[in-house]
Amino acid sequence: MFRILFYLVIVFLLGLGFAWLAERPGELVVTFAGYRYEVTLMVAAVLIVAIVAAVMILWWLVRSIWNSPYTVARYFRVRRRDRGYQALSTGMIAAGAGDGGLARRMGKQAAKLISADQEPLIHLLDAQAALLEGDRQAARDKFTAMLDDPEMRLLGLRGLYLEAERLGEREAARHYAERAAEGAPQLEWAANAALESKTGEGDWDGALKLLDARKAASQAERESAARRRAVLLTAQAMEMLDTDVQGARTAALEAHKLRPDLVPAAMTAAKALFRQSELRKGSKVLETAWKKEPHPEVADVYIHARPGDSVQDRLARAKKLESLRQNNVESSLVVGRAALDAGEFKLARQSAETAARLGPRESVYLLMADIEEAETGDQGRVRQWLSKALRAPRDPAWVADGYISEHWAPISPVTGKLDAFEWRVPMERLAQVIEGEEDFAPALAIAPATASGATGPDAADAVVIEAKPAKDDSGPVSRPEPPAAPQVMEAIVPETAKPTEPQAKKTVQQPPVAKTTEPAPVGPANGGDEALKGKGTAASPPLPDDPGVDPDEANGSTSPGFRLF
Repeated sequence: MFRILFYLVIVFLLGLGFAWLAERPGELVVTFAGYRYEVTLMVAAVLIVAIVAAVMILWWLVRSIWNSPYTVARYFRVRRRDRGYQALSTGMIAAGAGDGGLARRMGKQAAKLISADQEPLIHLLDAQAALLEGDRQAARDKFTAMLDDPEMRLLGLRGLYLEAERLGEREAARHYAERAAEGAPQLEWAANAALESKTGEGDWDGALKLLDARKAASQAERESAARRRAVLLTAQAMEMLDTDVQGARTAALEAHKLRPDLVPAAMTAAKALFRQSELRKGSKVLETAWKKEPHPEVADVYIHARPGDSVQDRLARAKKLESLRQNNVESSLVVGRAALDAGEFKLARQSAETAARLGPRESVYLLMADIEEAETGDQGRVRQWLSKALRAPRDPAWVADGYISEHWAPISPVTGKLDAFEWRVPMERLAQVIEGEEDFAPALAIAPATASGATGPDAADAVVIEAKPAKDDSGPVSRPEPPAAPQVMEAIVPETAKPTEPQAKKTVQQPPVAKTTEPAPVGPANGGDEALKGKGTAASPPLPDDPGVDPDEANGSTSPGFRLF
């Protein structure tokens, strides 16, 4: 646009100049070699302009002829390059679509038309074609060759990392990831793998430096980085708690500031503060964490902040926690346990009942059993609460990749992933009863062996196998045999409702058990029926953990639904 305007201005000025000369007549006299030439000014101006134009045209012709070989070569070179890039583009599309044969042909054609040193994508296309054809060794050789090119080094490391992960060579994969993270910490895959390697070795300082070197772009990435930093600082503080209390305090308080809802950070900071006799500040940290996430471990550290406190002092601190989070299961359980230790059975029972209404689970009924045993000593009632605890949902625990741990850890013991542990309820033992379809639904809790080799009810999630009897009013209902399992933790004896028709009797096939020296009567609360009631024969012996007759059923109560008493 500006060039056209410039030309127009030049033409306008020339026209203006010629018009000016035409209005002013005159002659130009030139004497050369004994000759005298006389011309008008207009003719002289036209001759000068013509001579200049002829010189310019002649110069253009000479330059074009001189540069013609280069121009012709450049034309063919550009055409060849365009054909090569077209083949490269087609090959990349074929590789993305999974067409290995076409990708290989287009790669060879592109290599003929374009130099591989000028276009590194040819190496990538060859490696992708080798992977599609199943030639893993050739692909690894291509990726290894890319390491010598600074422009292709990260791509080669990425390819070698993925191949090592596919072959299960974790050490080699981490090595390639660390090399990539050193040169480009912004790469997510490299940073995550290198971070996993350093956390697995316990190098918390190196992990923090690697995390700080990576700059977060979005708000979500910044929040994730803050969470990871808090986890790393918490792990560092837990490691230094016994050797460097001041360092542990600094790291834990920083982690607590980053993530106030991270329970291990608050607990570690409070323990460090308590060891430095800063009871008030440590209590404030735990109270802040309790408001965010009521956790039994926070309550335990808070209540036992001073080792010399009496049971009444611990009860007062438990009530303080309850005032911070009212109508909460954990708050009621904390007060109930503290009241039980203080001998205030009425308050303990009220708190346990409140917890049962808010969220019935295993620990609630175990607390009720402890209260019953300490206050009345009624073993029948104690066994009844224990039986309900077997059927109740499990308590929350630290779970990571199917592994249940008693304590929090910064990395998963199964996969080595950072911040994998979550405080949640493991797989629950369920027994669903469809109204009008079956009278009982026994559940068998089976715990598979974990990778860590831990045993016990908290070693792994419980696998639920429900056995639902078919409805048949014409004959007895038999319990189907459960499938074989590696380990059987416990068999839950279900509660059954009374038959709706007095004439219909249902029998349940019980597995043979040894006779007990002191048999207890079997009631409906223990899964028995009329055929087992009051009998102590060898054919239908009482169960070893028989809690006795439910007082409500003994009084003739037939109201359906869940009852505490």
